[in-house]
Amino acid sequence: MLAARTGAAGSQISEESTKLRKQSGFSGTGKDKSPKKASENGKDSSLSPSGQSQLRARQLALLREVEMNWYLKLCDLSSEHTTAHTTGMPHRNLGKSGLRVSCLGLGTWVTFGGQISDEVAERLMTIAYESGVNLFDTAEVYAAGKAEVILGSIIKKKGWRRSSLVITTKLYWGGKAETERGLSRKHIIEEIVRAMTHVINQGMAMYWGTSRWSAMEIMEAYSVARQFNMIPPVCEQAEYHLFQREKVEVQLPELYHKIGVGAMTWSPLACGIISGKYGNGVPESSRASLKCYQWLKERIVSEEGRKQQNKLKDLSPIAERLGCTLPQLAVAWCLRNEGVSSVLLGSSSPEQLIENLGAIQVLPKMTSHVVNEIDNILRNKPYSKKDYRS
Repeated sequence: MLAARTGAAGSQISEESTKLRKQSGFSGTGKDKSPKKASENGKDSSLSPSGQSQLRARQLALLREVEMNWYLKLCDLSSEHTTAHTTGMPHRNLGKSGLRVSCLGLGTWVTFGGQISDEVAERLMTIAYESGVNLFDTAEVYAAGKAEVILGSIIKKKGWRRSSLVITTKLYWGGKAETERGLSRKHIIEEIVRAMTHVINQGMAMYWGTSRWSAMEIMEAYSVARQFNMIPPVCEQAEYHLFQREKVEVQLPELYHKIGVGAMTWSPLACGIISGKYGNGVPESSRASLKCYQWLKERIVSEEGRKQQNKLKDLSPIAERLGCTLPQLAVAWCLRNEGVSSVLLGSSSPEQLIENLGAIQVLPKMTSHVVNEIDNILRNKPYSKKDYRS
């Protein structure tokens, strides 16, 4: 489960993955000896924090490859039998936990139980699942609980192995009564960290994280967990797109290196603003046209909204040069951030989902040159302490 400032969200890992990690004789805490060799040769072996991070990432990638090869050999299989190989969907660790999630996930906000029919919802989940997506996100408040019910019904109907899926949900806005919402002891049994530890110990979830929490609140939760021998959060669910960068690019990387909290991001198209559909106003069938999304319409027609649309027009030539659409470029731009474990997609049609999933093919084209081009157009790159030292 993940715990949001307006809710808590949850993820579950397969029993097979848990058993595999327990059976494996490898440890991710071994020290690399190559720097020592370099120093013995009289060369400077010191690495910057980013260099150490990259080295650690390579070590973990190698460890996963060795572990996977061992498992496949044990089961008399080959890499061709893996989901990542057959679908081309990359998987990443959720923070520094052992949970492997598809780098693209499917969200259900607004769509399931609301904007789309149950039949369309089933088609979307089928397309996602067959494309290698194993992460599906929902919340108790989405469509007053209907989204969770629809998602569960589809999984049961399709007969998908529960162990092959990672389902996240969020707690906060549970019901109308005072005792049915919030993060109080009565709503989720006990205070947040203690409650999440209880949920995991009871087998109701495998991990827990936060959603829309500040860095200070996340660190406080981690400190409480360590002080009282409880389970800390493994990820933060945060908004991240071309026009919203500060938290994911500055605050969360520091938390990742200090306490292992990863980033699961949502709204890569800024609630559809980056899709291009609002370039000439607000279409009647769009999300911004809905009565409950007046705030989105106001954002689009504002002066800042018009500036954003102009920047999107300037980005279009880059997308054309890379042979992709603007939404695919925007999603790939989110994925190019190695600190992002998974990007949640929100789609209202199969065509839209297929297009967004195509961002996987664009990711290898996101070179430093392309990223710099995008930054020069956006002019909103946040600066971290590391940037100031450089």
